[in-house]
Amino acid sequence: MKRIAVTARDGHIDDHFGHCDHYLIYSVEEKKIIDIQRMESPQGCGCKSGVATTLAQMGVTVMLAGNMGDGAKNKLQEAGIKVIRGCRGEIDTVVTSYLAGFLVDSGEGCHSHECGSH
Repeated sequence: MKRIAVTARDGHIDDHFGHCDHYLIYSVEEKKIIDIQRMESPQGCGCKSGVATTLAQMGVTVMLAGNMGDGAKNKLQEAGIKVIRGCRGEIDTVVTSYLAGFLVDSGEGCHSHECGSH
C-alpha cells in the first residue's frame, strides 16, 4: 500500500505546504484510492513543525503540494518522502493525475514567507 499526503484547503491543493489548513492522507493500492484520512496541520513553519517525521511514521512516501520552501522540501526528503510541487486544483483530480503518471515536480520553491529564507 502506498500513502500520499496532500496539502488541503477547501477541497483544493493549498498553495503553501507550511501554512496549509490540513493534510489529506490517501491510501492507495494498485493505483486505486482505498482510504482518505484527515490530519490537522501543525502550527508553525513546515520545516520546523516536525510534520515530516509524523507523515513518515504514518507511511507517507509522497507529498503533493502547491509550493514549499527548500527547508520543508529537504526535511520531507530526509524523511523519505518524495516531493511534487506545483500541484493545483481540486484534490481528487490532482491525486488521480499523480496516480496516472501525469504529475512531476515543478522544481520551483517558495523563496520568501513568514519563516524567512531557510
